[in-house]
Amino acid sequence: MFSLPPQAFVLATGSISITLSVYCALIVTASLFGGYLPNLVKLTHKRMQLLISFVGGLMLGIGLFHMLPHALAELGPVGLDRTMISVMAGMVVTFFLLRMFHFHHHEPPELPDDTVPEHDHAHDHGGHEGCSHGHGEHSHAHQNLSWLGVFIGLSLHTMLDGIALGASMRADEAHGFSTLMMGLGTFLAILLHKPLDAISITALMRAGKWPTRTQFIVNGTFALMCPLGAMLFLLGTSTFIEQQPQLVGTVLAFSAGVFLCISLSDLLPEMEFHSHHRVPLSLALLAGIVLAWCIRYLEPQRAHQFLPPPSVGINAEPEFRESPQNP
Repeated sequence: MFSLPPQAFVLATGSISITLSVYCALIVTASLFGGYLPNLVKLTHKRMQLLISFVGGLMLGIGLFHMLPHALAELGPVGLDRTMISVMAGMVVTFFLLRMFHFHHHEPPELPDDTVPEHDHAHDHGGHEGCSHGHGEHSHAHQNLSWLGVFIGLSLHTMLDGIALGASMRADEAHGFSTLMMGLGTFLAILLHKPLDAISITALMRAGKWPTRTQFIVNGTFALMCPLGAMLFLLGTSTFIEQQPQLVGTVLAFSAGVFLCISLSDLLPEMEFHSHHRVPLSLALLAGIVLAWCIRYLEPQRAHQFLPPPSVGINAEPEFRESPQNP
């Protein structure tokens, strides 16, 4: 739709670098903390499921309330087909990553005897049909190797999260967001999701009796994937300034597909299989969606408009007012 003037682009790039540095530091800290959390607090089944439901609702809301509208604002009405194709691509890619690597582990590593859930399903949590979260010796041997597949899958997923963060920040930058508000919704969804991912890796490594030092190194490497994805995207878009709106819009739509697939196919189905906590899990889901919606009130009014920000100039305004009438 539009590109920033060279002077404005340089200033905005400086602001976005500061914000990204803060975001990345917090995301890495959250990942490291999540991996170490089971050593500090005994995670129960109910606590994990409440957190999963809340994060699932937040990711669903961020994908629909923020990423998708931002993508449409970048690509314009004539880019609707590209937006929908990109959303579908994000969902399909994420689905096959989930299918290939089984990279989300939805149970705490150790459950107290009085909190073992009574499942009424044959839901597959770790690649075994009909499991009830007590796989015995076969599961223990399997976990010695399964953490590697989880690590690879989560690393790819986390790099996609980083790209989503970079695209959200670039879109917010172009629409005149303040430095502290750039990519805020996407950042919060990633920040709250990363501890769950880190637990998935370290829980399996601990079950396989891997040393604590090795767990820390692997978790630290995983934590750096999100900043890497964000920085690569921002560097790429700074090189292709003229094509920046198309790149940002396409990646935002793809990222919306990623968030929708993660929330709908991986996180939220847990609610259906845990009827013993259905009410609190439903409330946690709604809380995540409400938080995603409330973040909209922190955004400028023009955030989801097809018009360029006022700083681009008045002369360009009629062109974009007429764009909805184009075939």
